[in-house]
Amino acid sequence: MSRPSRPSRPTRRQAIGVTAGTLAGLALAGTAHASTRPAKTGHEGHGAPEAFDEVFQGRRIQGAPGAGHMHHGGGYAVRIDGQELHVMQNADGTWISVVNHYEPSPTPRAVARAAVVELQGAALVPLA
Repeated sequence: MSRPSRPSRPTRRQAIGVTAGTLAGLALAGTAHASTRPAKTGHEGHGAPEAFDEVFQGRRIQGAPGAGHMHHGGGYAVRIDGQELHVMQNADGTWISVVNHYEPSPTPRAVARAAVVELQGAALVPLA
């Protein structure tokens, strides 16, 4: 009579390799997840972002609560040289615009600056 074969068990070396590989994978996943979070600005939870009015790379950028598209961004308006830049606040608190839709920024001011850089001197065309 033959003995039933036992399922093969991993050696200690194989088990350690699997554990180390799993931990390394989890560490990388945690790093990737952490890098998608917006940087803390110290103003989280204080209501609407502050108003701003400045010249950035030769373009006048302005932002203020209450005058933007009410269906996106809670009514925050951003303008570049007097033309409205359509902005929207994401669920995680970051902001995007029609110019840089896939590059979230921590504040409307940062979105306006990023749009100026992206426009490279071109005029902002208003949305119809």
